[in-house]
Amino acid sequence: QVQLGESGGGLVQAGGSLRLSCAASGRTFSWYAMGWFRQAPGKEREFMSAISGGGGITYYADSVKGRFTISRDNAKNTVYLQMNSLKPEDTAVYYCAAKGGTLSGTYYYPNFYAYWGQGTQVTVSS
Repeated sequence: QVQLGESGGGLVQAGGSLRLSCAASGRTFSWYAMGWFRQAPGKEREFMSAISGGGGITYYADSVKGRFTISRDNAKNTVYLQMNSLKPEDTAVYYCAAKGGTLSGTYYYPNFYAYWGQGTQVTVSS
């Protein structure tokens, strides 16, 4: 089992950057595939990015490809989401999620992941 906690959200102007962090408990962090999702008010939870346990495989939603970068530091039990060129439509609560094992399968669906953090708010002003 793993517990997740996001940080790094905040208010930023359009065109700005933020780096989200997700710290995980436990000693086997490298076994977990990790994902980032976001949810805006009145909308469904939306896939942003995912990374394999070793960090060698990454996926991105088309809407953030080229702007967001996912990475992880297994020595620090932390996964990151670097967000650049932010737009007002990026405003949402951002969640990290974990799934034991490989990233094979429907990594873009929330129910692929067994563990979730509490979320961190990102607000992009125009």
